[in-house]
Amino acid sequence: MGKTIVEKILSHAADSDDGVAGDIVNARVSHLMTNDAVGELTVNAFTGIRNAAPWDKNRISVVLDHYIPATTENAARVHKLLRDFARRHGLHLFDHKGVCHQVMVENFVLPGDVVIGTDSHTCTYGGLGAFATGVGSTDGAAAMATGKIWLKIPETIRIELKGSLPDHVHAKDLVLYLIGRLGADGATYKALEFSGEGAARISNAGRFTICNMAIEAGAKTAVFAPDAVTRRFLGQRSDQGLFFASDPDAVFSDTITIDLDTLVPQVACPYSVDQVAPVNKVQGQKIDQAFIGSCTNGRIEDLRVAARVLQEKNVNSRVRLLIAPASSVIYHQAMREGLMEIFQKAGAVMCNPGCSACFGGQGMLWENEVCIGTHNRNFVGRMGHKHAEVYLASPETTALSAIAGCITNSPS
Repeated sequence: MGKTIVEKILSHAADSDDGVAGDIVNARVSHLMTNDAVGELTVNAFTGIRNAAPWDKNRISVVLDHYIPATTENAARVHKLLRDFARRHGLHLFDHKGVCHQVMVENFVLPGDVVIGTDSHTCTYGGLGAFATGVGSTDGAAAMATGKIWLKIPETIRIELKGSLPDHVHAKDLVLYLIGRLGADGATYKALEFSGEGAARISNAGRFTICNMAIEAGAKTAVFAPDAVTRRFLGQRSDQGLFFASDPDAVFSDTITIDLDTLVPQVACPYSVDQVAPVNKVQGQKIDQAFIGSCTNGRIEDLRVAARVLQEKNVNSRVRLLIAPASSVIYHQAMREGLMEIFQKAGAVMCNPGCSACFGGQGMLWENEVCIGTHNRNFVGRMGHKHAEVYLASPETTALSAIAGCITNSPS
């Protein structure tokens, strides 16, 4: 019987050849990441382990990204705690360098890796053909000390993609459509594997967007088989990693086929990511704020899309447009390409690389205000007041809406 890519990765990490869905394995961790959102809990759990020491300082990263620069005294305290911890143990410290998930794929993640992060959107790294998942702070601390983690190999839902994304339809639209189809718990503790001719045509930036949001359908992880697209992203690292792929006779718990040619721009409506509708169903909804950035859509490809829309345009006078590149590398590239000038001339506010408005670190909303953004969650109180509303969409839809002053996917 053949194996899925997830079964192969976790079997290899457990020094086994026969791991299948449902088995419990003790897998070697390729890299561990924690950030300032839950890093204090992880450090406290780690220091509570008698005689604990990091298993491999070169495979552990601490990232300050959720509340940067520090927004409160408590955030400053947590930052100091994490800086001191990382320096004391010689760990990788990324301080104001960008969102943890972007920093990780730029520096460490390789195909075939098992990557653990104390952040639910760690599944982003499946865009490089890795098994990546978020865990709680206690599990993160145990992995930090031992370099291993107990995991149940998840069943895999195969997402067969046919055709190509039409003009003005993006990877964000695809994943929103899928989440709307699956529901918020439709893939609980499953892996989503994206395959087919359509998957091969999706850029690595798009793959990161798709895998990032798998958790919004309850998935344990998501993955694309690494290929030529992966090698182009990896560049000088393209000869590293393990390029696993599912066998032709692998067993999947379900198969969902999506014809990309038929997709239209999508939007997730308050207050759940699975409340998805075509943009034209909510066209005209007035907005107060728009946000382009986050670990979901803050990459250079996303900024280029937004810049094309905003070129020689002005943000609506009633709208605040915030733009936050996902990393300092992307920020500098956007500067070199002239994107920053386009954004500033249009009236956007440029934010430092990091999570920014997604997690309420910047751009908080007041009662009855409405935001459309490229991030991954629109829960009650996520960006401020409990009676504010958040819609999720692609960078193109978000930029167009910022110009129009209301949700739209039509050029003004």
